[in-house]
Amino acid sequence: MAYNLLKGKRGIISGALDENSIAWKVAEKAHEEGATIVLTNAPIAMRMGEIKKLAEKTGAEIIPADATNMEELENLFTKSQEIMGGKIDFVLHSIGMSVNIRKNIPYPELNYDYFQKGIDVSALSLHKMLAAAKKLDAINEWGSVVALTYMAAQRTYPFYTDMADIKAMLESIARSFGYHYGKEKNVRINTVSQSPTKTTAGTGIKGFGDFYDFADSIAPLGNASAEDCANYCITLFSDLTRMVTMQNLFHDGGYSTTGVSMEVMTREK
Repeated sequence: MAYNLLKGKRGIISGALDENSIAWKVAEKAHEEGATIVLTNAPIAMRMGEIKKLAEKTGAEIIPADATNMEELENLFTKSQEIMGGKIDFVLHSIGMSVNIRKNIPYPELNYDYFQKGIDVSALSLHKMLAAAKKLDAINEWGSVVALTYMAAQRTYPFYTDMADIKAMLESIARSFGYHYGKEKNVRINTVSQSPTKTTAGTGIKGFGDFYDFADSIAPLGNASAEDCANYCITLFSDLTRMVTMQNLFHDGGYSTTGVSMEVMTREK
């Protein structure tokens, strides 16, 4: 059911690789709620994904951009305003990549060149995106930026290796930039800490299936789906949450505040 929460608003959605990705669901939901959107991803990711299918479904333009490149990000915000006829109201940062995880390198043995690449792609890209937008004054007052994160930024999950540190940096950037952008332009910046989700990226992590089931059995409401996360992001883009900023918001069915569930305690050995 559509409520037109984003009627007349303009947004940029990054990271929509395929139908399983949260960014894909956010783009669909934003379109349903009346927004005009631009889709973006790195050129190599776009070749691997199905972004053109999403663009056709949502009536969106596609602007390729490497989120680690300031020149390409400035072009993204400039062209987006030209295409949509005004400043941006919301941005989704859904960008994450760890070469160390892809290569199954354990945390104590991290390759530091890979680690630095992960930081640049998955965390510094948020700072660069915000810096480009601020430089160009591309986001409307009371605009909203949401970045997707995970609770490994606060607690240890051995299989998440360097992405845990990277997500902690992402959340810190959201808080720090949120202060400056809020003071100057009333732009709000938040992170959403989502449940384990069966996306292409998530299922690529070793042992993901077992952990997904474990989290689902701990959370009183079960794991939140990609569709649920999209709905939550829409509320954060809307005017209903104008005073929410610099927060890391858990969207995980209660997992983050549950010590142990009876289901886990009574499970047969």
